[in-house]
Amino acid sequence: QIFTRSTDYDRTLMSAEANLAGLYPPEGHQIFNPNISWQPIPVHTVPESEERLLKFPLTRCPRYEQLQNETRHSAEYINKTKENWEFLQMVANKTGIRDVSLESVWSVYDTLFCEQAHEMDLPVWVTPDVMARLKQLKDFGFEFLFGIHSRVEKARLQGGVLLDHIRKNLTKAANVSAHQNLKLLAYSAHDTTLVALQMALDVYNKIQAPYASCHLFELYQEDDGNFSVEMFFRNESGKEPFPLTVPGCQHKCPLQRFLELTDPAVPQDWEQECQVASGMHDTELFVGLAVCGSILLLLIILLLTVLFRIQSQPPGYRHVSNGGEEQA
Repeated sequence: QIFTRSTDYDRTLMSAEANLAGLYPPEGHQIFNPNISWQPIPVHTVPESEERLLKFPLTRCPRYEQLQNETRHSAEYINKTKENWEFLQMVANKTGIRDVSLESVWSVYDTLFCEQAHEMDLPVWVTPDVMARLKQLKDFGFEFLFGIHSRVEKARLQGGVLLDHIRKNLTKAANVSAHQNLKLLAYSAHDTTLVALQMALDVYNKIQAPYASCHLFELYQEDDGNFSVEMFFRNESGKEPFPLTVPGCQHKCPLQRFLELTDPAVPQDWEQECQVASGMHDTELFVGLAVCGSILLLLIILLLTVLFRIQSQPPGYRHVSNGGEEQA
């Protein structure tokens, strides 16, 4: 009745196993040792090189890279870089990292955060104000991956892939005639997985998800036989999950309405949509042909000029034969 999939990383595999151990302690005949309150539950995975569902951002997508380049030239990104240029340079000098940018600063914060969590002494330059600013820039870096510019199209190339998978499973579960016995689908992945998914749903709060966060989808069958979807986000262990609502719907969203509202963020053909628009290829081809044509024209003009000059030069000395001598 349950299916669990994880990315092929030690930490996500261990998280899946730990969560399953807590969710499903053995009962009755499942107890094989009275001293061990645990039962084996399979966790499925695929090699990292084949992961196309849970590890984001998805690579080998030229259109996504093009959108990221456009984002780097957006006013919001440029202004954020200018506002924090001196601070980023300071971080680069203190850490010895050559290129500290809005996209890479998260790694500095993550390292310092982990050291702080393990009660290690931080460098003297890392004050509370520095940590707060690093966190703010790190959160912006996560938003950069899937938003700021062309959020919906980025979603179709990134988090929409996972959303499409979830939508299909919800639809399948709501198909009473399919006799679906599966009660729980669980995925163990990464903070970027949550950001990509929540950006696709347009419910992201612009704050990096902390460790052990969980986005829940719950499917209910109402008294009238119709189905509805409720979403929750658990990002704090000491509190109940926070309800999430897809823009344009109420928290208890009818399944059909949920599918309609999320449809724009779901790719129809990911491979095709990842290709750079043909118009761009045509433009590049036209420019290339124009350049080649111009060079060829210049070469022809140069050749004709040389030939014309050769033809226009006065004749030089020529050997004149002596007719009489030839007759003799």
